[in-house]
Amino acid sequence: MTTQVMPSALRIGLSRGALELRTFIREREAAAFTFAMPIVLMLIFGTIFKGRVDGTNVDFRQYFAAGIIASGIASTTFISLGVGIAQERDDGTLKRLYGTPMPPSAYFIGKTITALVLSLAETVILFLLGNLMFGLKPPSTPERWLTFAWVFVAGVTVCTLLGVAVSSVPRSGRGAAAVLNVPYLVLQFLSGVYFTFTDLPKGVQEAGAVFPLKWICQGLRSALLPDTLLPAEPAHSWEHGRTALVLAAWGIAGFVLCLTTFRWKRRDDG
Repeated sequence: MTTQVMPSALRIGLSRGALELRTFIREREAAAFTFAMPIVLMLIFGTIFKGRVDGTNVDFRQYFAAGIIASGIASTTFISLGVGIAQERDDGTLKRLYGTPMPPSAYFIGKTITALVLSLAETVILFLLGNLMFGLKPPSTPERWLTFAWVFVAGVTVCTLLGVAVSSVPRSGRGAAAVLNVPYLVLQFLSGVYFTFTDLPKGVQEAGAVFPLKWICQGLRSALLPDTLLPAEPAHSWEHGRTALVLAAWGIAGFVLCLTTFRWKRRDDG
């Protein structure tokens, strides 16, 4: 008699990720909403904004484009995961998955793969738009490419963890989008997505600096924009070390929150 060996959690997670991506592509409304919002904002505001960042020779539209790319990462991770998981909990999908032999970790591996692929796709789309509309250039040196890579990976990781953690906040899947989009929209204004960060009131800057989106924006600017922008940065420096520390701290906090707040069942299931 032979004993059938279960596939590893990683292998199941990879299969789950492929399934999640196919499901996402089939759900055209969800796909359109996820990708459309940052793209529409870039198209609209990109035609409105003019001039250069004060004290620099950098086109403000390039500054704005870098912020929208960071915002797009948050959209495809924090918002999409938070809403998607809340809906899966509400319709009983999570409860059914939890009752299968699938390791719980495989579910999260699948979600992480989905978030990474969608974030990469949206980043490419937004960068191409920024390049065509505003002359946004790719990183000019290997060091800047490395900066872009670690900021992107760190940003996706942090926002994914926070999206999983915050999925337990909405009381129902139907209200998840409204609940999660409010902090997302507020953070965009606090983090210097639509305005030069140093033009914001001092108190707003201090509040924005607490959250990861501000540092993702700044990290992407450091990879995509010239050093002539530094006079407009808060510390007149790219602060890569501080960016890494803040994102690492939020990553740890997000992981702890996932462990302590994630629920497989609805509140009324007991």
